[in-house]
Amino acid sequence: MSRIIAVTNQKGGVGKTTTAVNLCAALAETGQRTLLVDMDPQGNAATGAGINPQTLDLSMYQVLLGAADVQDCIQPTEIENFAVAPARLEMSGAEIELVSAFSRELKLRHALQPLVDDYDYIFIDCPPSLGLLTVNALSAATEILVPVQCEYYALEGLGQLLHNVEMVREGLNPALVISAIVMVMYDARTRLAAEVVRDVRRHFGDRVCRVVIPRSVRLSEAPSVGQPVTVYAPTSRGTVAYRELAREVHGRGDPHHVAGDGGAGIRTIEADGARGVDERHEVAEGAST
Repeated sequence: MSRIIAVTNQKGGVGKTTTAVNLCAALAETGQRTLLVDMDPQGNAATGAGINPQTLDLSMYQVLLGAADVQDCIQPTEIENFAVAPARLEMSGAEIELVSAFSRELKLRHALQPLVDDYDYIFIDCPPSLGLLTVNALSAATEILVPVQCEYYALEGLGQLLHNVEMVREGLNPALVISAIVMVMYDARTRLAAEVVRDVRRHFGDRVCRVVIPRSVRLSEAPSVGQPVTVYAPTSRGTVAYRELAREVHGRGDPHHVAGDGGAGIRTIEADGARGVDERHEVAEGAST
């Protein structure tokens, strides 16, 4: 049975797609069968994995509208055990076209059902919004991974995100849990980055992953050549960090043992800024940029 993980944060530019692509690649390296489902009309998850969605006949757009089976749009990547179900710009029209559809919030859940025994992990890359595409992703997922940029303003949207997650949990998907919060774009040269990590850990405890993803030139360059950083720069700090994160996510296993409501204290984060307590995190060192 697959672990279906929605990678989401309503704020754009916080590393959702970078995290989804590289976490899938790192898990695939260890023999885990991984599928990345792109729900973002920009299609960056597919291009970051080396697939040009514009050359394909089918995408997740046709799948959501019931015009194609998801198996027919899945594309392999150059990494063994890593496949992608791509999206294209036409996906943006699905928000409108699904408005009058029956069970519109559950289209993705039904589409992915035939795949749950074919993959160990199904990651869903969500758009930077809380619209119908993201609701579909949250309804289909068993758990949520939230990338959080190590800057103060990146925290502001967490309260609304957690509120919407709770609404999806109550109305559509009671089993949904926030299993992991990943601190990304960590700059060890700034005091603020360390303080933001401490504050998030204070409020969310063991939901926050031990591994912190550093800022890395190689991480920024990899999408431009259509490769995960694990292929583009196998010894870089970004690669080391995502491989460590993959081990941590896999080692956590079933997330449903995590207690708590997932939203406690978020107002304090936004009110108090980046004041926190003792920091406990690891940033991969000893590798090239």
